Amino acid sequence: VIPGGVDAHTHMSLPMGVTMSSDTFETGTRAAAWGGTTTIIDFANQSVGERVQEQLAVRHAEAAGQCAIDYAFHQVIGGVNEQSLLAMDELVAQEGITSFKMFMAYPGTLYSDDAQILRMMQQSAVNGGLIMMHAENGIAMDLLRQQAVERGHTDPVYHSLTRPPVLEAEAVHRAAALAHVAGVPVYIVHLSSGPALEQVALARDKGWNVFAETCPQYLFLDLSDLERPDFDGSKYVCSPPLRPRSHQEDLWRGLRTNDLQVVATDHCPFCWEQKELGRNDFRSIPNGVPGVEHRMELMYDGSVAKGRTSLNRWVEICSTTPAKMFGLYPRKGAIAPGSDADLVIFDPSRPRTISAATHHMNVDYSVYEGVEVAGRVDKVLLRGKVIVDGASYTGTVGDGSFLKRDLCQYLH
Repeated sequence: VIPGGVDAHTHMSLPMGVTMSSDTFETGTRAAAWGGTTTIIDFANQSVGERVQEQLAVRHAEAAGQCAIDYAFHQVIGGVNEQSLLAMDELVAQEGITSFKMFMAYPGTLYSDDAQILRMMQQSAVNGGLIMMHAENGIAMDLLRQQAVERGHTDPVYHSLTRPPVLEAEAVHRAAALAHVAGVPVYIVHLSSGPALEQVALARDKGWNVFAETCPQYLFLDLSDLERPDFDGSKYVCSPPLRPRSHQEDLWRGLRTNDLQVVATDHCPFCWEQKELGRNDFRSIPNGVPGVEHRMELMYDGSVAKGRTSLNRWVEICSTTPAKMFGLYPRKGAIAPGSDADLVIFDPSRPRTISAATHHMNVDYSVYEGVEVAGRVDKVLLRGKVIVDGASYTGTVGDGSFLKRDLCQYLH
């Protein structure tokens, strides 16, 4: 019996170019429940020229009454100005939204330069919010991507080859340095490579409050998946990209040493027809892979069953630490008097094989097709109500509630 999983990084109904991620709040949170996750933290997105509060209201309207499990929001800040800085204070003080995502990638849409990042970090030093960073050098990568296409290199594998690990590591180093100057913690999202992890470890060895998450796709998939024939590699396009297999053991080691604190999914599914949008140019492939349903079982298999970590460490990285990191503990991430009765009964002796034929996510393939995991979720309770019972879903639409969060509780 373990506390319900907390997935701190999902993207339900996320617009991306001319399309949108295929899981809604209804379908995505129901799939999460099947997999033993009882809380997700998704995102409200503000781009240049938009008002933070208006975009947050839109997101609230999309999720209200639709979620099978409890949910919260991070706020994306894509346009840094006086209005968004003031909005940040308001969200922390009044809305229970205490984490703010910024991007060193995607020039022209979500990208922030170093001055904007430092200004946001200075504001977080005042209001206590946690800055989350997508750490890749977007300016350099865009040049590499353009040059690859000009040379006729348009296949999915070039999505990874034009986003090399060193440009992730450089951005992680820069984010840590800026956070140190501002005197605030920083949380690196979806860290994917050994060199990037090395920069996190160096900062933490200095005593800096630098935290990081990784995702199952970086622990179980690799660059060779992007090389699959007949454009099948497009199913594995996500950002940061999949790396050569040698990076996987670096990440597992980071989970053991606590240089990586959290495993989240970055769940952002697109159906095969949507991935086809980039058949002639890898830059047009919608970025994202499905995974919210399989995180708990994959991580049990890869960590506990394979002897990489303890049972307690599995619970820490999938439930307790994300709850602490994002101000939900001990309501979430714990089995204790006064905590929500979010419980998962997990059977470690019943292996099963992951397949699109049996999963519940609204996507027509699985990036883990045919993978056998050592155990499975048997029952799931949300605040004391049984919502998954063996092969039966016993919950209803709207079981989930919006959670106002406290400040980060994980500072060392």
